[in-house]
Amino acid sequence: MRDTPESLYSRRSKRVMDAVQLGIPDRVPCMPIFSFFAARYGGLTCEEAMYDYEKLHAAARKTIIDLKPDMYSNPFPTVALGPIMEIMGCRYMRWPGGGLPPDVCYQFVEKEYMKAEEYDDLIFDPTGFVLRRLIPRHYRALEPLEQTPPLPALYYTRFMTGTAAFASPEVSGALAALVRAGTEAREMLSKAAIFTEEMKALGFPAQTGGIAYAPFDYIGDFLRGTRGIMLDMYRAPDKLLQAMEKLIPFILHAAVSAARANGTPFIFMPLHKGLDGFMSLVQFKTFYWPSLQKVILNLIQQDLIPVVLWEGDCTSRLETIREIPRGKAIYWFERTDIFRAKEVLGDVVCIRGNVPASLFCTGTPEDVVTYCRKLIDVVGKDGGFILDGGVGIPDDARIENVKAMFDTAREYGLYR
Repeated sequence: MRDTPESLYSRRSKRVMDAVQLGIPDRVPCMPIFSFFAARYGGLTCEEAMYDYEKLHAAARKTIIDLKPDMYSNPFPTVALGPIMEIMGCRYMRWPGGGLPPDVCYQFVEKEYMKAEEYDDLIFDPTGFVLRRLIPRHYRALEPLEQTPPLPALYYTRFMTGTAAFASPEVSGALAALVRAGTEAREMLSKAAIFTEEMKALGFPAQTGGIAYAPFDYIGDFLRGTRGIMLDMYRAPDKLLQAMEKLIPFILHAAVSAARANGTPFIFMPLHKGLDGFMSLVQFKTFYWPSLQKVILNLIQQDLIPVVLWEGDCTSRLETIREIPRGKAIYWFERTDIFRAKEVLGDVVCIRGNVPASLFCTGTPEDVVTYCRKLIDVVGKDGGFILDGGVGIPDDARIENVKAMFDTAREYGLYR
C-alpha cells in the first residue's frame, strides 16, 4: 500500500513522540536542523539565502524532500533575516551583505550592551529598559528611541502632552524604520507560513514551535557579555539572580504564545554559558540551573516539550540536570560524553545527538556510518534516542556524509 502524506506525517510524529516518551519507536528518528547547509545543498550562497525568499524556499524544499528528516525546521525565521537586519542597522550581528563575504553565515557580535550599574533599572522595569536602552543599543536605526519617555509616567493628560516626544525628527525616523522592518518581517513570515503548509502537505511535521532561553544566557549573551556576566557572579551575585528571576515570565510568555499560535509543542532552547569550561559545578548549581529548571518545568506543565541543546561539554552537569519529569523533554548534546549521558539520564529524558561537526566536514561516509552505528547501539538501546549532529548539520558538511547519517538511521536504526 502506497504511503500518503497524511500517513507519513502521522508515522513521523509518532516516531519522534515515542522517543521523547522513552518508548521504543519503529526506528531511531533523525531530524537535524539544517540552517545554511540547506542553502549550500540548493546551490545558494549564504547571502542569497538571507535575502532571496523564493530561492531559500526552493533550496530548503529540495533539502527536505531529498533527505526526508522525521521533522523539519523552517529556515525562514532564522536565515531569511538580511533585509530586516539591514533596515534596522543591527549591531549585534554581522552577516553576508552586512559586513561579511557572500558565502559565510552570520556571526554574533558580543558586547557589553548593559552596564553593571544598570541592573536596578532592568529589574525595576524590564520592558522600559529594553525599549529605551537595549533596543537603541542593538539597532542603529532605532537609537533615537532612547529619547522617548517612560510610558508608565504618562498617565491622564500627561500622555497627551507626552506624545510630543514621538514627533521629533529622530524618533519619528526610528518609528518609520520600525514600520519598514515590520512590513518586511510580515512578508518574510508569510513566506514562512507558506513553507510550513507545503511541508505539512508533503508529510513533514515541524520540530520548532517556539524558542526559550536560559535566563543566565539571556543576560550573558544580549546584555552583559561573557566577561561582564562572569564578573557579575562575583561582584553582583544578588543582582544577577534577581534579574534572572525577573526575566523568566517574559521568556516563558514568548515561547508559550508562539507554540500555541502554530500548534507545535517543541520549544527549542539553545544553551551557551553553562558548559564545564565556563563555570564551576557550584556556580552552575547557583547561577545557571535553578532559573533554567524553572523555565523547563513551566514549559512541561503547559504540555510543551523543551528541546534543550547543551552546547559544548556539560558532562559534569549530568547528575544535576536529571531533576525534571520523566519522558517530557529532549536533551540534545554537542560535545558532552553522550554515552555517559545515556547511563545517567537514559531513564529520565530522551537524548539527542551527537555526530561531530568535524566528522561531517572532514570524515568519510564510512566514518559517519561507524559512529552512527555506535550511537544507535549504545545510546539508542531500548529507545529514547534521536540521531542528529552535535548542533545540527554544519554549513560546510559534505553532502555524502549527511546522507550517510540519514541512511544509517533508516537502515540500521530499525527496532522492529
